[in-house]
Amino acid sequence: MTTGTEQSGTEKTGARTEEAAGVIAGARDRIDALDDRIIGLVQERMAISAVIQEARISSGGRRVNLSREMEVLGHYRDALGKPGTTLAMTLLELCRGRI
Repeated sequence: MTTGTEQSGTEKTGARTEEAAGVIAGARDRIDALDDRIIGLVQERMAISAVIQEARISSGGRRVNLSREMEVLGHYRDALGKPGTTLAMTLLELCRGRI
């Protein structure tokens, strides 16, 4: 029996066996590590995007290049389907900053 703050592996994971709970816990650890890497990559993308925007603006151009954004949207859509478009829109919003 567990106390109010402790949960068994099956309670934490929703699994019905300890074996399945172990598999789920290990896979979740891998997902958490991937999420950390993805966040780092998004932050890197944001920094690079800021460099691009600064160069474009300082040369007299616009902050956002819509044709490039359409390329990015198409790339994500082709790779991931319709949800990829949503993901790309979120990335573009994060990377372009406030307009």
